[in-house]
Amino acid sequence: MPTEPVFRAAGPSDVPDVVALVESAYRGEASRVGWTTEADLLDGQRTDEAGVAEVIARTDSVVLLAEADGDLLACCHLERRAAAAYFGMFSVRPALQGTGIGRAVLERAERHAREEWGIGRMEMTVIEQRADLIAWYERRGYRRSGEYEPFPYGDERFGVPLRPDLRFERLVKAL
Repeated sequence: MPTEPVFRAAGPSDVPDVVALVESAYRGEASRVGWTTEADLLDGQRTDEAGVAEVIARTDSVVLLAEADGDLLACCHLERRAAAAYFGMFSVRPALQGTGIGRAVLERAERHAREEWGIGRMEMTVIEQRADLIAWYERRGYRRSGEYEPFPYGDERFGVPLRPDLRFERLVKAL
């Protein structure tokens, strides 16, 4: 891992860099450098500037950035909900996956939810077919809830599915 990451909340000027990072971590050939790629499940975009700008501006929402030496290494989105914080848009630069930066971002997000918002539970949704990613979260204390949400087929803002059986499973962790 590069020097110890510095964490900060994203602002409007960070939108293009966040979009580029998210896309590089999940879509296209560049994403295959890391292990979080969804390139075999989805084509098209993972997010866009309008979507990222909206979550940055939203009340009870923060996009956390991890930077080192002026470079964006990783990001995640946290949203305060009634009984839990929702964790999403988790992205690590593909060449840095497996170096511990992802674990550091997840820990920082959990600490933010617990200490800044006073929330004792984190939730997220993960594509059910991503067994390797689900296992990574389970090693960090998340458990499968058995609750599922349908994939938004037909809404290309979330990608173009390459198979007909995608759905999200909710993962939860007490903080």
